[in-house]
Amino acid sequence: MSKVGIRDVAKLAGVSTGTVSRVLNDHPSVTKDVRARVEGIIKDLGYLPDPSARSMRSKVSRLIGIVIPDLTNPFFSELVQSAEQAAANHGYNIIVMTSLDHAAKEADRIRQLTSRKVDGIILVPSNDFHTIKLPKGLPIVVVDRLMPGYSGIASDHRNGVRLGVEHLLKLGHRRIGFISGPGDSVPANDRLRGYLDAMEQADGTKMAGPPLIAEAAFDYESGRSAGNYLLARARNERPTAIFASSDQQAIGCMRAAHDLGIPIPAALSIVGFDGIPLASMTTPRLTTVKQPIQDVAAAAVAVLLNKRTAPALDNPILFPCEVLEGETTAPPQPD
Repeated sequence: MSKVGIRDVAKLAGVSTGTVSRVLNDHPSVTKDVRARVEGIIKDLGYLPDPSARSMRSKVSRLIGIVIPDLTNPFFSELVQSAEQAAANHGYNIIVMTSLDHAAKEADRIRQLTSRKVDGIILVPSNDFHTIKLPKGLPIVVVDRLMPGYSGIASDHRNGVRLGVEHLLKLGHRRIGFISGPGDSVPANDRLRGYLDAMEQADGTKMAGPPLIAEAAFDYESGRSAGNYLLARARNERPTAIFASSDQQAIGCMRAAHDLGIPIPAALSIVGFDGIPLASMTTPRLTTVKQPIQDVAAAAVAVLLNKRTAPALDNPILFPCEVLEGETTAPPQPD
């Protein structure tokens, strides 16, 4: 059986191939009756437009590229899913590629997407992104990791963490440990500043001895190791609460506390950051600061498709976070 083409649709509908093309592209010049007739025949014949041919004619591929560090991190998976839904709402599809947080691979992924004629790229950049020579004329929107000299869209990491630490302060905690992210990460440093903001503004939070801060990667095992480090001290010196810079870190820290026989939240309160679905599945259910991932993804797609003004270099679009109270926070016990 030969492949059904646009000429077959036009012949049966009694219209030109140009009219069929205008129906496919939702052009307003087509009358309601003609549109209904053409769409009915398209459905009956099972006609599927050739996307590459449409791209060549319109110079629009209706494809958006997304480059993320990896898909194993639930945050990035949710970002991709949200971007895919936002793109579909505008009639676009997405192509997802991973950079493994490596600038050379990142540059290669951008070249591949450029060769596939994507209409723009949503990029979670590597720390060495500034070393990459970008293709001219291709719209790129940086998300999550704001980079100096580039416009971007992100959650308000700094104020989000401040809200989470303030939640612990209001419960009465004063020895609040913090698990930061990697020192070369822009979001990690923003989150650390949020922790320091809240602690400096509160009364009675200055402590003698070593700082209650542990640097770690954003994953579960790193959170577990950081939790062991923070909790491996005398009871009257260890933190009564820990804020972790990711939900995965927080869940790892919960495991560390369990292994040490420290009950949550009776003897230790824990707050995470991200608001990934897994946070609601832990026992006890994790209190977390939720990033508005859907809003970030939708704004990135809208900027690429010129539905929204691109942010200025020195004025990124920041979306507020919110504290989702679970079951891992409570007032501290007396020493």
